Amino acid sequence: MLSAISQDLSQATTWRDYLEICKPRVVLLMLLCTLVGMFLATSGVVPWQVLVFGNLGVALVAGSAAALNHLLDSSIDAQMARTRNRPVVQGRISNFQGAVFIGVSGIAGLAILTVLVNPLTAWLNFASWIGYGVIYTMFLKRATPQNIVIGGLFGAAPPLFGWTAVTNSIDPGGLVLVLIIFAWTPPHFWALAIDRLEDYQRADVPMLPVTHGEQYTKLHILLYTVILILTTFLPYLIGMSNLLYLVSAIALGAGFIYWSLVLLIGSDPGAPIKTFRYSILYLMLLFLALLIDHYLFPVSYLTA
Repeated sequence: MLSAISQDLSQATTWRDYLEICKPRVVLLMLLCTLVGMFLATSGVVPWQVLVFGNLGVALVAGSAAALNHLLDSSIDAQMARTRNRPVVQGRISNFQGAVFIGVSGIAGLAILTVLVNPLTAWLNFASWIGYGVIYTMFLKRATPQNIVIGGLFGAAPPLFGWTAVTNSIDPGGLVLVLIIFAWTPPHFWALAIDRLEDYQRADVPMLPVTHGEQYTKLHILLYTVILILTTFLPYLIGMSNLLYLVSAIALGAGFIYWSLVLLIGSDPGAPIKTFRYSILYLMLLFLALLIDHYLFPVSYLTA
C-alpha cells in the first residue's frame, strides 16, 4: 500500500514537468533571436510594450509548439536515452493534460501578440507553430533525411518576429536574419545527430547520419558551414552593418570551419558534441556583434 502511494506521488505532475515540455533552453535561444530582431529593426529604443509583450507572446507560442512536439514524439522519445525520461513518456503528464496546456499557452500567446503587439507578428507565430508542431514533427521528421533542412525554416523565424513586432512589416533586414539561422540550423543539428546516432537508429528516425552515414554528414556539415559564413556577409553587403560586425563574422566563421574540419578529418570522438556546443556559442556571439555594431556605428539602412 505504502509503495503504491509512493509510486503515485513520484508520478505526480509538477510545474517543472510543464516547464520541461516547453523546452526552456530552446525557447530562451529563440527569445535571444527575437530580441536581436527587435533591436536591429530600429535605430532608437524598442518600446517597452513591444519588448515585454512581444517576448512573452513569442515564448508562450514557442512553448506550446514544443509541448506539442513532446506529445507527438512520445513514442520516439521512449526509445532514446536522451529523451526517455521526459514527462509525457514517463506518464507524469497525460495526453489530455498536455493538450490542455498546449491550447491554453498557444491561444494566450497569440492573443497577447494580436492585441498588445500587432496581428502580423501573431500570424507569423501561428504559421511557425503549425510548421514546427505539425508539419515538421508529424511529417518531415519521419519522412526525409532533409527534415532539418526543410523544417529549419520554421525555427529560423524568431528574428523576424522581433522585427515585425517593432515595424509591423516584413523587410529585407528581418529576412536576412532569418536566412542566417536557416543556414546555421543544418550544421548545428547534424553535429548533435552524429553524437546521438545510436538513439536515432534505435528510434528509426531518418536523420542524415542514419540514412547516409557519418562521413557523408560530416562533409555536409562543412559545406553548410561555408554557406552559413557566406550568408553572414549579407548584413554588411546590404548596408545593415559595418566593419566591426564583418570582422566578427569572419573570425567566428573561421572557428566554425575549424570545428567542421576537426569533425571531418580528426579523430576526436567528442568532436560532434563540441561542434554542436560551438555552434550555439557562435550564433550568440554573431548576433551580439551585430547588435554592438548596430548601436556603436549607426548606418543609414534604417529610417526609424
